[in-house]
Amino acid sequence: MGVRKMEDFIFRQITFVRGQTLKLLDGITEEMADQIPEGFRNNIRWNLGHVYVVLERLAFHFSNQSQQLPDGYKEQFGLGTSPLSLPESVTVPTLHELKTLLQEQPERIRAVLSQNLQVKADPPYTTSSGMTLETPEQLLSFSIYHEGMHISTIKMYKKLLSN
Repeated sequence: MGVRKMEDFIFRQITFVRGQTLKLLDGITEEMADQIPEGFRNNIRWNLGHVYVVLERLAFHFSNQSQQLPDGYKEQFGLGTSPLSLPESVTVPTLHELKTLLQEQPERIRAVLSQNLQVKADPPYTTSSGMTLETPEQLLSFSIYHEGMHISTIKMYKKLLSN
């Protein structure tokens, strides 16, 4: 597979995976999005916001591009956060707001990074699981795995909350 084809493939994968995430929103109400299943510390809304925030960081932060993070998103949806520890005064985004951000993100990433996938990040990023990522292409590839984990969590939460 040539470099150009690989670049196209990574963006097609991101778009496909994001489509799977967005399909999961079917049938989810605002109330359901905020329910935390017993034994867990996050909800569907948090998982959606977290997927957005993490991809935004992986795509743009390490390539020194500006991130589109609405006020409070990093504090609400960043690594280690939970709706359980948010002050009640925090305004959470609606599902519509999250859906819009999630829908627009893949094309914005393609527009900014399609010509810069092999540029080395300085310093490289090491994930919490110990994998070192050095280029936007590697970061984006890892984001697909990350989003897939959260797709699985959202599916499980939907099932638990529907019973």
